Amino acid sequence: MARIDDEGALRRIYGQANGRSVDKQLDRLDAHCRRFIALSPFVLIATADATGATDVSPRGDTPGFVAATERELLIPDRPGNNRLDSLCNILANGQVGLLFLIPGVDETLRVNGRAAIHDDADLAARFAVAGKVPRTVLKVEVEEAYLHCAKAFMRSRLWDPDAQLERSALPTMGEMLRDQIAAKKGSGSPAEAESQEAMVARYRGILY
Repeated sequence: MARIDDEGALRRIYGQANGRSVDKQLDRLDAHCRRFIALSPFVLIATADATGATDVSPRGDTPGFVAATERELLIPDRPGNNRLDSLCNILANGQVGLLFLIPGVDETLRVNGRAAIHDDADLAARFAVAGKVPRTVLKVEVEEAYLHCAKAFMRSRLWDPDAQLERSALPTMGEMLRDQIAAKKGSGSPAEAESQEAMVARYRGILY
């Protein structure tokens, strides 16, 4: 097996993109893209720091939580874990890649652009939920947008009810974190794990 280090060698294996796969790329969000975003409750945000180290982070809320015009996206930042990996990356390197998903729809929408973080009170107030205002809003200047085909979702059967796993197939989040933190710290006896029920109840109290 040989390592591939240049695009020429890669193209000899895969060939060139052409036809619809190239023609579909837009430099703005047309009516179809904006409708897709209006129905989407979930987006993945890919970022990179100044050295190129990457991160992908999920954002989710009720459908239409991302506001869209032809040239701009507004994404409220809801409470998280305060690691701020994505936001710190954006401070260092504003380029972002977004992948919008709609439950039950195998196609996705990819949007690439340049992001900036804003804390304008009036802007944040537009995204208040039950009187709770996001601390910041991400503005994304759209550079590329295109609909992505369904093949990955068809292969994975992501939305197929028959392919869904029972949550019990994995340990609880509390159990996994307990074991990982104990191993990292070299602790002799790990602390008691937070139950799945307690974790869900705690999350529900801080969603906004």
